Amino acid sequence: MPIARYTASADTTITNAYKPPALQTRATASNMGASHSLQIFSLYGQVSSSAGLFTSVEKSRALVNFSSSVAQIVTDRATAAIPGSGSVSFYLKMFNARTPFTLPKKFTLVVHPVSRSWQEGGGLDMESYIDIGYANWDVASSSSAGAISWTTAGGDYHTGTHVPGSTLPSYSQYFEKGVEDININITSLVEEWAANTGATATANYGIGLMLTSSQEDGSEKKSYYIKKFFARETEFFFERPVIEAVWDDSKKDDRGDFYLSSSLAPAADNLNTLYLYNYIKGKLRNIPAVGTSSILVSLYSGSTVPTGSKLQLPAGGGVATAAHTNITGGWVGTGVYSASFATTSSVSQIPTLFNRFARSSDTVVQYLYDVWHSGSTEYFTGSGISPKSIGAASAVPADEWVITLTNLKSSYKRTEKPRFRIFTRPQNWSPNIYTVVTTAIKPTIIRDAYYKIFRVYDDLVAVAYGTGSIKYTQLSYDADGSYFDFNMDLLESGYAYGINIMSIEDGIETVHPETFKFRVE
Repeated sequence: MPIARYTASADTTITNAYKPPALQTRATASNMGASHSLQIFSLYGQVSSSAGLFTSVEKSRALVNFSSSVAQIVTDRATAAIPGSGSVSFYLKMFNARTPFTLPKKFTLVVHPVSRSWQEGGGLDMESYIDIGYANWDVASSSSAGAISWTTAGGDYHTGTHVPGSTLPSYSQYFEKGVEDININITSLVEEWAANTGATATANYGIGLMLTSSQEDGSEKKSYYIKKFFARETEFFFERPVIEAVWDDSKKDDRGDFYLSSSLAPAADNLNTLYLYNYIKGKLRNIPAVGTSSILVSLYSGSTVPTGSKLQLPAGGGVATAAHTNITGGWVGTGVYSASFATTSSVSQIPTLFNRFARSSDTVVQYLYDVWHSGSTEYFTGSGISPKSIGAASAVPADEWVITLTNLKSSYKRTEKPRFRIFTRPQNWSPNIYTVVTTAIKPTIIRDAYYKIFRVYDDLVAVAYGTGSIKYTQLSYDADGSYFDFNMDLLESGYAYGINIMSIEDGIETVHPETFKFRVE
């Protein structure tokens, strides 16, 4: 489940704007912690000075706290729900809230980590600023000793050069049209928050969002009014500010789509990857003697005769003997190991044992057997891989597929984490009755495919195709076809959702017409 979302635990807007309608008193004591939106602006020249000059500057900034989110990230790492540092990316995602007011264009928002604890407050009024409380423009929080002011009005932030362990990094995003959402990679910030051991310098007090200094302080002599984002109190489930964790956990197991090495193919395309899944009582567990270290794989060839024959390939074949060629595999995750290699049709560590026993009417099939071992201990012998050969063609194939989600239920609970199984076959496949009755239908493997999940009634995309640098919605595959795991708590209950599948071949994206629908209860 390569997506996790962590909702903000607190947010508010702070401002030094003049209170309407008189525009004589600044609203520096106002609090908007319970509002359904956050607002950021700079308003230039609304109020005249004593000299009659309209040079006033009013500002508004947003504060968002993710302290509980990062605490949950640390917990999820301890339970292997998300990967460790270096294997996952974290994105700040905030969503544009439409407003009837003017909307600025061609501006930049900066994201500075807050360097002091602050309170959210319960104020709502973003128009007249009549709700008073903390945090506000002047005061961060209160205690038994009284109000605790910001060192600098408008909030205290890490704004200097990032020094790991001493200061925290800042970020920015440019808005061309003004309606864009925020989508910023803040991985280094989250990792420093998560690794914090109590040092004040890297403590997690959330972030502040504001315009750049020149756009905010009036030096450009123009207004940037008004950019709004949905706050955590919004009624819209998918519009809340979140830290989104994404990673690529796809596993491409070529056991069911194994190709022999060919001079026709580039070196990378001659590689095959096999996986070993060590399930103990239904749960993945590391092999005790291997742990997270390397594991060896020996590859053997053998022949089988039709079902019903009493001839069987000896399991393992004595991998501990000298002079065997071993492939070195590695640990992928808890209980999962893999090995990648290329091989030709001349695999001969076990001879073809059964040809001399076969009847003339029998069809003898050549198989490859993978034996996973460490030292003299054999852990697993594969049931037999039927290798394919790479061949050139005299015409361009027209590949069209029929896709079925074989284990889809009509509804799911938000606590479920199902594995969706996808079966693919050629569209023009036309078996005869003998083939259907006597042959287990093998799936066609689409090696580069992705899923999207959308809400049916309004087509809102809940999870987009993750085809960028982090392929977080890429389908895995094994001998039984393609699959992906999904955490239903990413979706809002009470709605129907649809799944679409897209494949990419030679850079061409194909969205398959099938839609698979389900409801979240």
